[in-house]
Amino acid sequence: MTAPSLHATVTQAPLHAAVQGTTTLGWNVGGDISQVLAEHFMVNAVRAGTIVAVVSGAIGWFMVLRRQSFAGHTLAVVSFPGAAGAVLIGAGATAGYFGASVVAAVVIAMVPRAADGRAGVHEPAVIGTVQAFALACGALFVELYGGFLNSLTGLLFGTFLGVSDAQVATLAGVGAAALAVLALIGRPLLFATVDAGVARARGVPVGILSAVFLVLLGVAAAEVSQITGALLVFSLLVMPAAAAQRLTANPRASFAMTLAFGVVVVWLGLGAAYFSTYPVGFFVTTFAFALYLLSLAISVAADRLGRRAGAPRSGAPRSGTPRSGAPA
Repeated sequence: MTAPSLHATVTQAPLHAAVQGTTTLGWNVGGDISQVLAEHFMVNAVRAGTIVAVVSGAIGWFMVLRRQSFAGHTLAVVSFPGAAGAVLIGAGATAGYFGASVVAAVVIAMVPRAADGRAGVHEPAVIGTVQAFALACGALFVELYGGFLNSLTGLLFGTFLGVSDAQVATLAGVGAAALAVLALIGRPLLFATVDAGVARARGVPVGILSAVFLVLLGVAAAEVSQITGALLVFSLLVMPAAAAQRLTANPRASFAMTLAFGVVVVWLGLGAAYFSTYPVGFFVTTFAFALYLLSLAISVAADRLGRRAGAPRSGAPRSGTPRSGAPA
């Protein structure tokens, strides 16, 4: 019996291919939304996208605050060979996404960190090494399976098409578990992020929290990779959080804004792709990028107005701005 192709397992096609000739964008917003949700594959796409946006937003908010975007990108890249390897041996791509990202997160977590919780001198090198090797393995696995270019594109750039009810349930279950763990460790993790030295002195297990968070980051990267692909993960894992933290220094407000931004970006991207001939990944990333540029413009304008008024702005923390004792 011939094994199913990787292309059949990981579908990559523009949304319009499934409904070509039946979509018309008008001025009736309610009618347009009803038209989109009339298709079951679009209902599943909205469900999966919303789940991923919430999970990636919650975990991405901490990732940006902790300046661990490089680690997050690597964990997303690792999901690519994980999915390709899983299909190669006859397992489901979903298991490969999660398995590879979580294993890579554990490997990175095992790298010794400095006493103040910052990344050790070897961590960036380990992360870069893992990322390069993962990409090479992914290319090899795809070639061994048959070298289908469309399948490779699907793994790298993702798709909302073909999301089954079972996949939605898996994303929801894993996402709920990840959010539950994040809720348990959220307060001490924030404390350790802002000032790891003081947190350690007060008995907070900074090292354990860092390791658990990396595993959660691996789960989030795996979820996002199944929608945006391994190379466009930052559109949901970084950009909403970076935009929110540009706009306000209030942790609760920026956290809520991150979740809202992610959901809106996904919904807009799905709607735009449904009524166009272009892939959904392009729209999700473009809307997220536009959102970040808008937040940057607002932040810069507020800073200038504050200086002109002679009053320093209480200000939103800039992504990547050093914080006393914050882990790298």
